[in-house]
Amino acid sequence: MFTGIVQGTATVTEIVVKTDFQSHAVLFPDHMLSGLALGASVAHNGCCLTVTKVEGNTVWFDLMQATLKLTNLGLLQEGDKVNLERAARFGDEIGGHSMSGHIMCVASVVDVITTENNCQVWIEVPDTVAKYLFDKGYVGIDGISLTIGEMRNNRFCVNLIPETLQRTNMGWRKVGDKVNIEVDPQTQAVVDTVERVLAAKQL
Repeated sequence: MFTGIVQGTATVTEIVVKTDFQSHAVLFPDHMLSGLALGASVAHNGCCLTVTKVEGNTVWFDLMQATLKLTNLGLLQEGDKVNLERAARFGDEIGGHSMSGHIMCVASVVDVITTENNCQVWIEVPDTVAKYLFDKGYVGIDGISLTIGEMRNNRFCVNLIPETLQRTNMGWRKVGDKVNIEVDPQTQAVVDTVERVLAAKQL
């Protein structure tokens, strides 16, 4: 489980590509290395990956075909940065919202509105995902727990404070970029349950 509170960004230093499979190495900041061991879960842009090798500050992860297809991690190049979050532990403060690290879709940034003291980012999602999003609801964007400012059909916006822009990759997102989306699991469960009940009543 993750909280959506990104602990920092880190550079992808090496990518090894094989058939329907890929490994990449990430240069971890010192403060995220404590207790990191093989098999540990770490979210990369919100996608849960497993540590396969630790070499000093360089940490390796494997990406299966489904991960490469369903997330923006398959678009990474050496030198790119990713948002990182270590798995939550019982007793940790939950500053964001409960997230699984299972990405629902990749969505497009369609507008970035920057003013002196604010940054608003608009994102377009498929209709199948839009039904789980609503004004003031939670959404995970590249692993960041954010509150939806407004919904317009299948587009929504988030308003970003300077801390989020400085700590995460949202600080350099631009129109056309692809971001990982994870919807709030509780909202998804409610919507899916209501749809099943209504469908059953129509039979």
